[in-house]
Amino acid sequence: MRIGIVCPYSFDVPGGVQNHVMDLAEALIGLGHEVSVLAPADEDSPLPPYVVPAGRSVPLPYNGSVARIAFGPVSTARVRRWITRGDFDVLHVHEPLALSLSMLAVLSARGPVVATFHTAMTRSRVLSAAQGALQIVLERITARIAVSALARKVQVEHLDGGAVEIPNGVAVAKFAGVEPLPGWPGECAPGTGGTLGFLGRFTEPRKGFPILRDAFVELARQRPGLRLLVAGPGDPDDLFDQFPPDLRERVTFLGLVPEEEKARMLRSVHLYVAPNTGGESFGMILTEALAASTTVVASDLDAFRRVLDGGRAGRLFPTGDPVALRETLAELLDDPAQRAELTACGDQVVANFDWPVVARRVLEVYAAAIEATDGRVIDQEWVGPD
Repeated sequence: MRIGIVCPYSFDVPGGVQNHVMDLAEALIGLGHEVSVLAPADEDSPLPPYVVPAGRSVPLPYNGSVARIAFGPVSTARVRRWITRGDFDVLHVHEPLALSLSMLAVLSARGPVVATFHTAMTRSRVLSAAQGALQIVLERITARIAVSALARKVQVEHLDGGAVEIPNGVAVAKFAGVEPLPGWPGECAPGTGGTLGFLGRFTEPRKGFPILRDAFVELARQRPGLRLLVAGPGDPDDLFDQFPPDLRERVTFLGLVPEEEKARMLRSVHLYVAPNTGGESFGMILTEALAASTTVVASDLDAFRRVLDGGRAGRLFPTGDPVALRETLAELLDDPAQRAELTACGDQVVANFDWPVVARRVLEVYAAAIEATDGRVIDQEWVGPD
């Protein structure tokens, strides 16, 4: 099968949707299909061979974060050329309602289109206000996928349609059995040591880093060997300024780690902490930590609860509560048997998210979309932005 996949967000900046697109493409290629990915990226960016760069992106506030997207006449022309040259059996776009290449691809497509919705914006005001403008996009989508129950709920309640729920996948083989970083995670003697981990934008409010910081500061006063390993984009000074001077030497900042180092980082901690406060439709980092056989502690968000099987595969704490987080961390650091039990459950749960398993479910949606269109093409041509 010839498959065209469109990523709305720039490959020059790492992110969950970008990683999802790359892993899906590689899983489909591994299953014997021909895949091409179109995404915003500079022409000279180091990219996988299956990715076609669509040029530079611009920042746009979206879903509580900043997305880097490409849109406009030049992007429209590139999308059309890519679709024409690809002659795809199916076109798979991600986040088609964002002002992006994905929207342009839907409007330019003349064959079956599958759309994956990642976000779960529960506020309906924006969607309702834009319903008329988005209707033409929705009408051209043959089949919809939602990565979570919350994302699917948005489809049903606000976008006049359902969606097949297929979760984000994780390349379990890339995370399983990797070696930790040199010197990590160190000792975890009862009442003294232990290593906590955080990966993400520590400056982004919804990632909840201040909650982890407060819990760490209090716990570090009681545990002289406790350490915190942080990875992600940001200025080191902005990170260390958040901690008392006497504790800064117990915080290590790796900066932005490449994908191949992420697994090693996750293997380098006793507990991976996800203190997010909201805006999460799934929880990709949780499945990655589970794949690395790392014990997870996460906010009791609905999306996280679903990934962690209601708390069976990881411990949940009340969202936004640093005191509860501190108590949970102290308990788990002093109880290796409980950590081992959670990890064993996590190994079972994450097997359902392995990319070959997920990709086969996506292929079923492709087949249904192709059958639904029965080889027909859309007759009307969209002119595009001036």
